[in-house]
Amino acid sequence: MGVKINPSDLYYKYRRNKEQRDEPKFTGKPDPHPYDRDDLYEVIPMLEAVMNEFNCSDANILHRLEELAGDEMPRFIQTREEVFDFLVSVVGDMLGRDHD
Repeated sequence: MGVKINPSDLYYKYRRNKEQRDEPKFTGKPDPHPYDRDDLYEVIPMLEAVMNEFNCSDANILHRLEELAGDEMPRFIQTREEVFDFLVSVVGDMLGRDHD
């Protein structure tokens, strides 16, 4: 069973785009759909996927991912798979692990 993130686990508060809540979310690559970095229903599946990639449940890593995805990630990164690749790359460097 993978990492499960609850809204209470997150450092930041996100809006809940209820109109899009039931739309399919990120489950892995490929996924060319746009990523909404401000929507709780987009953020949680993405952060879970990255945390699961490293089999990591460290709250410090989770909160660092939030900072990366919300504030530090370049705005030209827009699709879900681009976001995933960016976050995996940065966290992999932080943890000293290589990931493709």
